[in-house]
Amino acid sequence: MQRTNFGEMACSIARTLDIVGEPWSPLILRDVWVGFTRFEQIQADLGISRKVLTERLNHLVEHGVLERKAYDQRPRYEYVLTEKGTELIDVLMVMVGWGDKWLAGAAGPPALYRHHACGEISRVDLRCAHCGEPMHAGDVDVLPGPGAAVRSVPI
Repeated sequence: MQRTNFGEMACSIARTLDIVGEPWSPLILRDVWVGFTRFEQIQADLGISRKVLTERLNHLVEHGVLERKAYDQRPRYEYVLTEKGTELIDVLMVMVGWGDKWLAGAAGPPALYRHHACGEISRVDLRCAHCGEPMHAGDVDVLPGPGAAVRSVPI
């Protein structure tokens, strides 16, 4: 069975999922973000097979989310987030907030996040880029954008 190509859909969620929609990719991005930048480090942390990790890293590099940098004579490579990848970490932070609220065990969330600017433990808070007010799904209307496809059902 052939996989649906979400990257060609006129939907930003689908296009994003085409790059990071399978379970390993967000975990690989998380590892690179927290400092596991070498293949062996990522593999050991995630317990992922070499084949799958190689495929996922190549996919993320191909889509400009990670950059491969040589660090040894072999050469061996480490992976660093590109600007595109760093912005995806913001998406993962929103997922962290949801997971901490709805899936954390009795002991609490598995990680805490200290904000560099104020030094306080905090969480991601979505706000409107124009007025600064909190912004949640019920606070917005979804309208067709200039790249929208003609659809038979409302967006």
